[in-house]
Amino acid sequence: MRMIGITGGVGSGKSEVLSYLQEHYGGRAIEADRAGHLLMKKGGRCYRPIVELFGREVLDGEGELDRKKLGAIVFRHADLLEKLNRIVHPAVKNYILEETEKAREAGEKFVFLEAALLIEEKYDEICDELWYVYAEEGVRRERLKRSRQYSDEKIRDMMASQLTEEEFRRHCCFVLDNSGSFQATVQQLEQRMREYETV
Repeated sequence: MRMIGITGGVGSGKSEVLSYLQEHYGGRAIEADRAGHLLMKKGGRCYRPIVELFGREVLDGEGELDRKKLGAIVFRHADLLEKLNRIVHPAVKNYILEETEKAREAGEKFVFLEAALLIEEKYDEICDELWYVYAEEGVRRERLKRSRQYSDEKIRDMMASQLTEEEFRRHCCFVLDNSGSFQATVQQLEQRMREYETV
């Protein structure tokens, strides 16, 4: 079984790449962000520690964690963000390891792991290789404005908080250029995946 970690800057198209890979090559697709959401839901392993740390004012009317309220607090308090990350990040990593083991036991050929913080959270220690989904900055800005209605200020802040292109390239063994049409991206993906057929 081969475990491929997929990363890249915000708006680069990581999720689209992940969806294509799972649809056409099977295996198990894991999104770290979605795993975090799942673990923070009521009954999830991060729910109680977060409520104990922040209090019940971060809950919505249904008793679920309100991510906007939580985000507003940690945006103003770096120490609380660090404490939140110490709850969520190890739990997400454990979840990913469990899912990977299930895939191995099921005899699946691939695990595709998509995470914005793939490098920072040292997922290279569990992945066989890392891929960098690259897109030109202007393309990423337009996508984020169109698909998520983000302001220029929010986009600038998000991009500034992420690794540089040089850092992504330094850690990843394969760069996928997703600046143009997705069909052009698919051609690069299929060429890469054909390489595994001969291994």
